[in-house]
Amino acid sequence: MHAAFALAALLLQSAPQSAPAEREISCDILIAGGSFGGCAAAVALEGRDVWMVEDCDWIGGQVTSQGVSALDEHKYIESFGGTQTYTQFRNAVRAAYGGVKNPGGGWVSRLCFEPKVGLRLLEEMTRATPKLLSSKLTSAEVKDDRVVAVCARAADGALTRFLPKMILDATDTGELLALAGIEHRTGTEARDETGEPHAGEKADPDRTQSFTYPFAVEFRKGERHENPRPRGYERFRDRQPYSLDLPTWDGKTLRFGFFEKREGTPGPFWTYRRLTPEIAMINWPGNDYRGTPLLRADHDEAKRLSLGFLHWLQTECPRDDGGRGYPELWLRRDVMGTEDGLSKRPYVREGRRLVAKTRIVEQDLTPETARARLFSDTVGLGWYSLDLHSCAGEEAERGGLGIPTKPFQIPLGALVPVRVRNVLAAGKCLGVTHVTNGAYRLHPIEWNCGESAAHTAAFCLERGKEPAELLGSPELLRALQARLLDAGVPIFWFVDLTAEHPAWAAAQALAVWGEWSAAPDHLEARLTKERTAELVARYAKARARVR
Repeated sequence: MHAAFALAALLLQSAPQSAPAEREISCDILIAGGSFGGCAAAVALEGRDVWMVEDCDWIGGQVTSQGVSALDEHKYIESFGGTQTYTQFRNAVRAAYGGVKNPGGGWVSRLCFEPKVGLRLLEEMTRATPKLLSSKLTSAEVKDDRVVAVCARAADGALTRFLPKMILDATDTGELLALAGIEHRTGTEARDETGEPHAGEKADPDRTQSFTYPFAVEFRKGERHENPRPRGYERFRDRQPYSLDLPTWDGKTLRFGFFEKREGTPGPFWTYRRLTPEIAMINWPGNDYRGTPLLRADHDEAKRLSLGFLHWLQTECPRDDGGRGYPELWLRRDVMGTEDGLSKRPYVREGRRLVAKTRIVEQDLTPETARARLFSDTVGLGWYSLDLHSCAGEEAERGGLGIPTKPFQIPLGALVPVRVRNVLAAGKCLGVTHVTNGAYRLHPIEWNCGESAAHTAAFCLERGKEPAELLGSPELLRALQARLLDAGVPIFWFVDLTAEHPAWAAAQALAVWGEWSAAPDHLEARLTKERTAELVARYAKARARVR
């Protein structure tokens, strides 16, 4: 009897195991990636036949799984320059903390909060729209310059083959671009190609911005917490180097105190990206990883670099009161939801960039006028400096770029591939350069890209058009822009027009359509009651002509 059981068990082990069955799903729109931009797209597509594919158990990208829940924004964001749904997200965060305007009080941002709070709110905002598949994108099929199928595999091996009509690349690194063979770039362009003053002398596809594994710590007075020294600690400490000093792009050095605000600095290190009064998120040049490019990075080494910075803060960091180290720092693993206390995914500053119908270059963002270059195909707004950290392969922290820009637009042409006809960039992979990526990669801009890409995809399906066709048709562009304005997506910079202003949409549309000239030397509309009534009436007539 015993031998029979043994034989049966042997036969069972050696029998071929059936693979999980493949299934096919047809849908209107596939959101490839659950990034912050992907979440914005999902919110915009409520009620449509939409699927989202994401391989992380936290949607939200840089604001959740990447740990950077201190929003990088511009000074007008409270009243202008963000979409209505982005404002809803910000308001929901504040409501979750009882109406506190900035829960963490971090000085780098007007809104700092815990990643898990952002996750819960994004899950609530997107619940009504996409069917979420927890799987990793594995391949794409292209026919006649259209992506006809996208495959994704779950952790249990189950394969799903999507047959979408439109696809939004909302991955943080432009994964779909690579899988579908869509033209894209990585690293730096050559200066003689783009004409950008801050481009490199030659192109280098490996020279991408450093990435980071943030972590969160709590200061517990009177306690001692010392995380183990990771392998390679001394090399990391000396080469990085680990420091509270911050080199700047113009050759200066800012010397920060830990808790003290020192002269010439905007605040102390502790409150830089503080998420709550007790918890600080650490995303600093000390844990920016520049050892290897992101797309083929040594993530184990990148994590050890971050854990080494934590160990340095606990043991060797200069104290404000003299001495070395802050052993009172307790690693809060629960904040990032991981065993090692690091973010679930690295904070991505630069991945693949689409070769698009329109490429945004440095000169577009730094003119002598109040606004950046105006685009007739604008589908959104943004404003941030050309913020570039040190890059992969650089031996020492050199201080990134921090070149000021003018308030800019998001042109539809930067979301549209030069060749493939049914894909749109819906996040950080839009048609920018290495330099201008530094201005377009931030939270509200990524959200706007995702939301506008979603509205564009839905518009194209309703009209039976392809995105590239819109670029050649002023009539279709006006119809899309009117749709965006109706949805609360601003498209032209007028900082004195809040969403409640009766001419909020009219002034922007007429300025974009060339039917009203905005002053080139300031960002205000400066409307009287009479002028407001006139613009509203003119817009109503113009809207009547838009089909």
